[in-house]
Amino acid sequence: MPTSKRYAMVCAANFNRSMEAHKTLAESGLHVKSYGAATRVKLPGASRDDPNVYEFDSITYEDIAKDLRSQGDEVVKGYEERGMFEMLTRNAKMKPTPNKWQTRSERDQFDVVVCFEERVFDLVVMDYREKSGKGQQPVLVVNLDVRDSHRDSVEAAPRALKLCRALEASEDWEGEADGIMREFEASEGIMGLLYTVCYY
Repeated sequence: MPTSKRYAMVCAANFNRSMEAHKTLAESGLHVKSYGAATRVKLPGASRDDPNVYEFDSITYEDIAKDLRSQGDEVVKGYEERGMFEMLTRNAKMKPTPNKWQTRSERDQFDVVVCFEERVFDLVVMDYREKSGKGQQPVLVVNLDVRDSHRDSVEAAPRALKLCRALEASEDWEGEADGIMREFEASEGIMGLLYTVCYY
């Protein structure tokens, strides 16, 4: 059965936080897609000054895994310790490629967008206001700050699901959003949850 609301999970690279939340919501039967809002897919490299950088919407998660595995035993060991190959395996089961928010936001329409850091929230809100700020269809954009580690994303995904379940149960989320957010803040021990309504 299709659900009444459409959800987007957005982080910087569409690699870790948004994909774990995507997986969790999809497994719970919610209509969900995921995106990255950064310029490129930027992943840790052999050193802080040498990241791995890929283009959205073209390279596949499987090809990223192949590239990372080609970088030498010690470097690959570091990727394994960070859980990067585990994340790539998870991602490839969900969809082929990391997708860029800004190139798909006009085509893919949502009721709720959950971001996982304030910089990403700002980029999503800016994109809505630049592209479709005069529209009549509302979309709730929420930020849940989550550190970009495998462990933190796994711990945060059920929180994103909890929030989306509360919104899913609402027949008038525009009128009830403030109350839903206050209840979620209280239950999760969050102060000053960042959210806004945009239009497309």
